[in-house]
Amino acid sequence: MHPPISNSEACTGSALGLLFRQTRDAMWARMERELAAAGHELTFSQFMAMKKLTLGIASVTDLARAADLNPGAMTRLLDKLEARGLLVRVADPGDRRALHIHLTEAGRTMWRDIDQCGQRVRERALHGMDEATRTHLTRLLEQVRDNLLSQD
Repeated sequence: MHPPISNSEACTGSALGLLFRQTRDAMWARMERELAAAGHELTFSQFMAMKKLTLGIASVTDLARAADLNPGAMTRLLDKLEARGLLVRVADPGDRRALHIHLTEAGRTMWRDIDQCGQRVRERALHGMDEATRTHLTRLLEQVRDNLLSQD
C-alpha cells in the first residue's frame, strides 16, 4: 500500500504523474492476475490489439496506434497471436500491399472471456463509487489527457 499524498504534495506535477503511473500499473497488474487465473497469457499490447479487433478489421498501423507500439513491434506481436490461432491476416484484394487483420472464432471466444476479466478489474478499481462519481472521474481524466495533448 502506498502512503497517502499530503495536501501540499497533491498538486505538484510529480505527485500527480506518479499517482497516474501507480494507478495504471496497479490496473494492469490486477488485469494480468485476472487473465492468468482465467488461463490466458497476454501482454497489455496483445490485449489492446485484440480489443481493437473486436470492432472489426484493422490494419497494422491502426493496431500499432491502439497499443502504442511501432508497426514493426506490432507485426511481431501479430505473429504471436496468429501462431496461437487468435487472428488471421488477409491480403486486401484492392491493395496487395495492405493486410486486413481480424479475429478468428477462437480469438472472438477468447475475447469474450478476457473482456469479463477486464470488467472485473474495472469494477474493483471503481468499487465504492456510485455511477455519478464514476462518470465524473472519467470526465476529469479525459480533461487531463486532452489538456496535456493540446498543441497550444
